[in-house]
Amino acid sequence: MNRFTDRKALVTGGGSGIGQATVLRLLAEGCTVAAMDIAAPGLEDTAAKANEAGHGERLSTQVVDIGDEASVTTAVPAAMERLAGLDVLVNAAGILRSAHTAAMPLGDWNQVIRVNLTGTFLMTREALPALLASGRGVVVNFSSTSAAFAHPYMAAYAASKGGVQSFTHAIALEYAAQGLRAVAVAPGSISSGMTDASGASGQNRGPGIPEDADMRLFSKLMPALNPSGSEFGFAGPEAIAGIVAALASDDGAFVTGTEIRIDGGTHM
Repeated sequence: MNRFTDRKALVTGGGSGIGQATVLRLLAEGCTVAAMDIAAPGLEDTAAKANEAGHGERLSTQVVDIGDEASVTTAVPAAMERLAGLDVLVNAAGILRSAHTAAMPLGDWNQVIRVNLTGTFLMTREALPALLASGRGVVVNFSSTSAAFAHPYMAAYAASKGGVQSFTHAIALEYAAQGLRAVAVAPGSISSGMTDASGASGQNRGPGIPEDADMRLFSKLMPALNPSGSEFGFAGPEAIAGIVAALASDDGAFVTGTEIRIDGGTHM
C-alpha cells in the first residue's frame, strides 16, 4: 500500500514512541518525511530503523524544541525547503508530568502547556502556508483520552490535550474552504516512553506518579481489548500510527474537525 507516494509530511516527536512509529509507517507507504524531536539520539534511532527498512533516503531529521518559538520558526522553513512543500503535519510530540494538583509546581504546569498546546500551535502556524498551498493539506494533532475522561494526577496534561482538541476544531472550520483537513487522535492505553515512564498503566508507579497515589483510581483505565496479549492490555505505538496514516491519506478525505479515540475500549 503506497498511499503517500507523492506526498510530503512533517512529524514531531519522531524520535520515539508513537511519533517514531508514525514516521516509519508513512515512509513504508511511500511518503517523504521530515522527522523532528528534541532528542538527537532518538532521531538517530529513527534514521537507523528507516535505513534498515530501506526507506532512509526519504527521511530527513532535525532537532527542534516545539515549545520555543525561535526554534520552530527556524526549523519548519528549513524542513519545508528540504521537502519542497508540505502535505501533512503530524503533531505527535508531547510530555507528561503527573502530580497532586494541589502540589504541582507552576513551572511543571507551564512546561506541559508550552510543549503540548503552544508547541502544537507554533508548528501548525508555521506549516499552514505550505499546507494550504498543497490544496489537500492535513493536520493530525494529538489529543488524549484524558481530555474527555478523568485521569488522576494529570490535570496539566489533560488541560493541554483538551486545548489541542478545541484548537483542532477551530482550524478545521477556519480553513476548510481552502482544502485543509484537521483531525485529532485521542490515544489511550498505549505503551510508549511517556506512559511507561509515568506509570500510567496504573500497575507500576513510575517517577511521575505521587508516592501516596491511590492506585485504585487507575482501575478504570484498563482496555477491554487485548489483541497483543500484553500484561496490561496496552497496545504498541503502531496501533496509533496506522490510524494516523489512514486519516492523513485520501482514505480520510471526508474526516475533519473531529477526534478519533483509540484506546481498545478503555472508555466505553
